[in-house]
Amino acid sequence: MGKKITVNFRNLETMEFEVGTPLFDIAQNFKKYFNYPILVGKVDNHITCLTEPITKNCSIDLYDRSSGLGNEVYGRTCQFLIVLAAKKLLGKSVDVIVEHSMDKGFYCEIVGIEIDKKTVRELENKIFEFVKQDLIIQKVSVSRYDAIKYFNSKKQIDKVNVLKYISNSYINLYRIDDIYDYFYGEIAHSTAQIDDFKLTYIKGNGFVLSYPSVENPECTLDYVHHQMLFDKFLEYTKWGELVGISNAADLNRVISTGKYDDFIRLSEAYYSNQLSRIADEIYTRKNDVRMILIAGPSSAGKTTTSKRLEVFLQAKGFRTHQISIDDYFYDRDKTPILENGELDTESLNAVDVTLFNKQFTQLLEGKKVELPEYNFILGKREYKGKKLQLKENDIIIIEGLHGLNDDLTISIDRKSKFKIYISPLTQLNIDNHNRIHTSDTRKLRRIIRDNKFRSYDAEHTLKMWDNIRVGEEKYIFPYQDDADAMINSSLLYEIAVLKVYAEPLLFSVPETSEVYPEALRLINFLRNFLPMPSDQVPNDSVIREFIDGSCFK
Repeated sequence: MGKKITVNFRNLETMEFEVGTPLFDIAQNFKKYFNYPILVGKVDNHITCLTEPITKNCSIDLYDRSSGLGNEVYGRTCQFLIVLAAKKLLGKSVDVIVEHSMDKGFYCEIVGIEIDKKTVRELENKIFEFVKQDLIIQKVSVSRYDAIKYFNSKKQIDKVNVLKYISNSYINLYRIDDIYDYFYGEIAHSTAQIDDFKLTYIKGNGFVLSYPSVENPECTLDYVHHQMLFDKFLEYTKWGELVGISNAADLNRVISTGKYDDFIRLSEAYYSNQLSRIADEIYTRKNDVRMILIAGPSSAGKTTTSKRLEVFLQAKGFRTHQISIDDYFYDRDKTPILENGELDTESLNAVDVTLFNKQFTQLLEGKKVELPEYNFILGKREYKGKKLQLKENDIIIIEGLHGLNDDLTISIDRKSKFKIYISPLTQLNIDNHNRIHTSDTRKLRRIIRDNKFRSYDAEHTLKMWDNIRVGEEKYIFPYQDDADAMINSSLLYEIAVLKVYAEPLLFSVPETSEVYPEALRLINFLRNFLPMPSDQVPNDSVIREFIDGSCFK
């Protein structure tokens, strides 16, 4: 009899195992608690892949694809299988570029060969072959030098370049058959665990890989194409390629020279050009448009964007008026209540839509209106003599959560409204196979802003994030296709600047915290980037909204 260890699962069961038993074997004893294959675990609150041997008494938790952590592992493994299928089916010189998130999946392109619908079906069938074969995915720790030498031999220069800037002496590679790859997060134990996905061909040598989401883990939903969002991503990707910045290594190369001021100005100019084009479009519709509605997810940069757009519009002769939807909140005692007893301030039901429509209808008719101001301390609407009457060339800018939802402005003629959706649609990836989640950029922005302006630590923000995402899924994302224009508020250089501010805050999260694994994931993610000081960032940059120093108050 070998030496035993004691493993406690969620304080529900405690069992004994031989020292060195892999987490995968331990997890099989707790399958009854899960509806889907277990993909990854936490051992004493540290994310642990299932191949890891357990050598001491510990507490564990386990995750399938219905959880946020498990779903990330599921998606990352899908990426590996796509790479494997492309190389086995189309030749080892062929590579896949995982570009960006799209509708519960991610958009990919094949380089080195032209593809069509038939090719995509063959790729899908090849992946299903791997799933049926139940291939074990090996995790291998190698020296960074050996990894660079390996990827050099395979002419995977994107990985060679990104590994040059990582300070770790050893890194983890993952292997299926004779294909090795580098990922900055955990991968599933075997190909059999990835049993549900769909590939959808997108004209132009690309496809979207969709898989079950946390919201719908049962099966993969059919892909829904969002053309405006897709075009904005594609536009930004092509612009990045034009200026020579497609991944973390490209950005690190610029930073390492110490001469990045021109690059910052170039990035800011791209952002300004988007606003200029929108101002031009609004001007061509000046006889109709009287109201601009701006909405986007948390930390998209809505405040700075609305202020800067205001300047462009004023330069064209408009007189602008900024109005907040928040001023139309019901008094606190009339705010709807959630099941947990908390105030439902994110729902449209928290807004006095009747008053909003009445006043804005009167404004568009040329009448003088006294606007409310919401006192958040007292939880009441107040009237302090703030009056408005629209004249010729006057235009209202409204920024808020429900701006794109027509139920907010139900009485206003659609042609009088110009709707803008804003989000930092990150074009930059770590390398060809490691994409950056758009939500990670926003999360870093929010952590920094909450700490600087609201005295919240990183732990508090990370604990709030799931609830923030639920609100976005309900009240923002479903309405993005109704926008007249879309603004990408991501800046090519920003992650390097955010690293300087976010990294120390993430290290403050206690190891015992429920969000410590997420803090550690973000720390590991930021290790792929060199830091960039913010002294050259202009004071009207959208980034200043989060790191401080903005000229817009």
